[in-house]
This record gives sequence, C-alpha cells and structure tokens, in this order.
Amino acid sequence: MLALKIHQNLIECGTDEAGRGCLAGPVTAAAVILPDDFTHSFLTDSKQLSEKKRMKLKPIIEAQAICYGVSHVMMDEIDQINILNASILGMHRAIDQLSTRPEFIAIDGNRFKPYQKVRYECIVKGDGKYLHIAAASILAKTARDLYMEVLHEQYPMYNWKQNKGYPTKEHRAAIRKYGPSPYHRKSFKLLPDQLRLEI
Repeated sequence: MLALKIHQNLIECGTDEAGRGCLAGPVTAAAVILPDDFTHSFLTDSKQLSEKKRMKLKPIIEAQAICYGVSHVMMDEIDQINILNASILGMHRAIDQLSTRPEFIAIDGNRFKPYQKVRYECIVKGDGKYLHIAAASILAKTARDLYMEVLHEQYPMYNWKQNKGYPTKEHRAAIRKYGPSPYHRKSFKLLPDQLRLEI
C-alpha cells in the first residue's frame, strides 16, 4: 500500500507527466489533491497497471479527489523549449487548475522548477511510493492515451491507438514510409539513422 502523502498536516498535491519519451503528440501532466481518508487497493504507478485498470481508476480518482488538473503541452512548445522544460511547464499548468491551493507539491522524478512560492520535493519513482503522485500518473497517462486515440483517427497509418506515439519498431517504420505528421516532435530523433531533421 502506498503512503498517502509526505506531510500529513499540509494540503499536498502530487504531480506527474506522461509521454515524455514519445515521438509524437503532447506531453501530458496532471496534479491531484486527495482527501486524507483516501485509500485504494491497487492504485500505483500507471506503468505497472494494465490499460484496463488505468481506465477503471480514472473516474474513481476524478470523483474522489478534492481537486485535480490535467494539461497537454503540444509539440510546437516541446520543440521550442525542450521536453524537460515542457514536462515541468505541463505540471505547472496542471497545478494552476487546482481549485484548492496546495501548501506542498510532491513531484515524480528529479527535476522541477519552483511553482510560485510553494514548497516542493522531487521523489524519484514517487509514483510507486505516494498515492497522490500515482493518481496524477493515472490521470496524465489516461488523458494522453485518449488524446492519441483521437489523433489516430486522422493518421491511422502510425497506429497511435496502439503505440500512443512511443518509438516502437512499427511506429518508426511508418515514419520511414509516410514521413512525419504535423503531430510528430521535430526536435526528436524520429529515425535511428537520422542525423538531423529538416525543419
């Protein structure tokens, strides 16, 4: 069972992102504040759960959270400011959406930039340690997956419904065959043998 949060006496949000390593689509971040009595038997890091379990958890988290926010940072911004900065920007935007101001922010990973003057801590593999970060990882992952399924309808040749934009062999073969779409990240190495991408 994961711990609820780091500081029991503070209003604390967990935040995480999904899609950082993808070749196409946004990086998506979420922030969640859970009530102090929140428990769940199988809520953990989204990467450890099946898609079916993640989709089952999504409405539970949304219904029981005190508040939550989800933000997409699109490809053009990723290309302009790089994926690390885009991930942090997404987390900031997700926190902006919270109807309750957090007194402390718990971040999955090891990099963050100060959000206003709120205290924070980065926790490596935090989505496997704290419920609010795990909840954020679920909301970020499910929101991004659903977004990629919509994009799949426009560009079915890349099979984003299945690979969600990650660099699978099939995805890279489709890029080689059809070229990049408007939703591919121009700053990313789309093909292994590619030295640079003409922008």
